[in-house]
Amino acid sequence: MTLPLPRFMIAAAHKSSGKTVLSTGLARALSDKGMAVAPFKKGPDYIDPMWLTAAARRPCYNLDFNTQTDAEIGRFFASRAAGSDIALVEANKGLFDGLSMDGRDSNAALAKALGLPVVLVIDTNGMTRGIAPLLQGYQAFDAAVNIAGVILNKVGGPRHEAKLREAVETYTDLPVLGAVPRNRALEIGERHLGLTTPAETGALDEMIARVGKIVSEGVDLSLLLALARSALPLPAPSATAPARAPDITIAYPKDRAFGFYYPDDLEAFAAEGARLVPFDSMRDPALPPCDGLLIGGGFPEMFIAELEANASLRADIRSRIERGLPTYAECGGLMYLCRSIIAQGRRGEMVGVIAADAVMHARPQGRGYTRFSDRPEHPWPGATGERRAHEFHYARLEGLNGEPRFARDILRGYGVDGRHDGIIVHNTLAGFCHLRATEADNWVARFVDFVRSRRA
Repeated sequence: MTLPLPRFMIAAAHKSSGKTVLSTGLARALSDKGMAVAPFKKGPDYIDPMWLTAAARRPCYNLDFNTQTDAEIGRFFASRAAGSDIALVEANKGLFDGLSMDGRDSNAALAKALGLPVVLVIDTNGMTRGIAPLLQGYQAFDAAVNIAGVILNKVGGPRHEAKLREAVETYTDLPVLGAVPRNRALEIGERHLGLTTPAETGALDEMIARVGKIVSEGVDLSLLLALARSALPLPAPSATAPARAPDITIAYPKDRAFGFYYPDDLEAFAAEGARLVPFDSMRDPALPPCDGLLIGGGFPEMFIAELEANASLRADIRSRIERGLPTYAECGGLMYLCRSIIAQGRRGEMVGVIAADAVMHARPQGRGYTRFSDRPEHPWPGATGERRAHEFHYARLEGLNGEPRFARDILRGYGVDGRHDGIIVHNTLAGFCHLRATEADNWVARFVDFVRSRRA
């Protein structure tokens, strides 16, 4: 069986071309037309998917060659897009960019694998006739990639737009789907890990509605829909196994400081029989009743004062961990479990179960894809061989007391000290690597089994 699925990819020649803002605007504009929009993001990313989730009013899922096989990406895409009217995939960096020089993990490779017509977003600042050879080069570089249209972004005015359109129409066969002007209303603030998160942006829905209106006024949605509907049907997704009845509860912070969770990982917890209960790390005085604790990444360094002020929650978490509460923490979660976080001259007391200070630096201390293997000390059994993840942190653990027990040997990347990652304290595992539950590495199932075994 096949699945008719209108779909397209928003790509660009380089990063910071405005892909996320335009994708956010298009997701909201199509959603406002009554369409069920299934958003996706290529590569490991937490922040851009937050914007797409808010805009589409549906979860945004990541498609990542590093942690998923080609076949798995196809199955995953079909399963998460099923039931939608249209799927939007936002690329990362440039269309032909990727880690491998042969392009097998590029956005272009993803477009070919999923049969995605590609819409190129071109940052036209300072450009007129020069857009033509750029587009010609992209079309010629890999004829198997279906570059189906172009959106002119950051256009300076009607005269600028007219020159750009004439160049595209004269020298290429690509349709111009629209032109979006330079506009302060389309700017999303940036920081060291990329764009600010929707949770930090005041009047979120009003802002996204404004972006959607501006983008819909500049882009011909009927042309875009026709392009998306030209995509061939996909193999229909296979049925999934029923979820296990919930028998354990895992608490996790979901707030402005901590929000880096893949939606499919959260779905995996439910499938494995774990009930997830959110709490606010800056407001709740204690953990909710739970059998385990999950602390994802985020921006705790931006909320040092608020986290420190909630002393009762920090004391409760420390007490529960010291009494054996099974806990898993990633990146920002690791920093929160340290003695303190130090950033821009500020120091704040944190939970204190890890005898180190998380110190923010001006440059990344670990960035990109990681590879590691589990050490015998790893508390969750079952994983073998090399495993893959990613890291992106400006923090380094300093003043680490004693001889820490590590769960992972780093084969590529940095982790905690360049050679190891995953500090083990009591029944807690905390590291800088961001894991993803996949067919080859279902870490969620192992952690849930560990929580279940400790409760028993």
